[in-house]
Amino acid sequence: MLRPLLFAVASALVLGACASSTSSGPAKPEATETSVVVSPFNLGLQTADELVAAGNTPTAIQRLMQLVGDTSLSPQQRSEVLHRLGQLSISPTGYDAEGAVDYFNEVLRDFATTAAAKQSAAALPAAEAAVAVHLATVESVDSTRSDKFLALFNLGRHQDAIDLMVANDILPGNEELLAMYQIGYLCDDSNLTGRAYSVSDRDGTLRSLRFCDFGK
Repeated sequence: MLRPLLFAVASALVLGACASSTSSGPAKPEATETSVVVSPFNLGLQTADELVAAGNTPTAIQRLMQLVGDTSLSPQQRSEVLHRLGQLSISPTGYDAEGAVDYFNEVLRDFATTAAAKQSAAALPAAEAAVAVHLATVESVDSTRSDKFLALFNLGRHQDAIDLMVANDILPGNEELLAMYQIGYLCDDSNLTGRAYSVSDRDGTLRSLRFCDFGK
């Protein structure tokens, strides 16, 4: 009686071992997710380009101003960001000609051996010429208040331009009003007081904007 019992137990152990070996099999490698790490430099430039493409150059400039202060940037990268800041500032929707001159000069002064320095040297004369034209408009006795407002705004002297605008009840064009909204001077807030300015956004949205510091 004992022998058949031992044989049955042994058979059960063998079958169990075979089943265990079959079920486990060779281990399959687990799928792993590959994460792409984007550097602050690339992310900042990409974000700025997207903002420009969406018609929001002032906010793109603000994004690059944050980026240029990132201590992780190499000198080469910082020179590229400064040059890009100069390019955007002197562009038709950058409204900061004096800032563009400063950015280009900073590249030439602090990063003279970089590729961005050569590009900045090439762009600097046109930026300086634009500043000279705007300053001449501001100083001319023949310029209207609206002309002086535009010159100041394009120079990057935004608060001076707005002071002139408010004091003389100047109504700027949609582009300048939209830039004031994007920079942060005008807000879409029904609780604000003062004159309302009708502005068409890039997507066609009509906004009624007031100066952000009125009524707070």
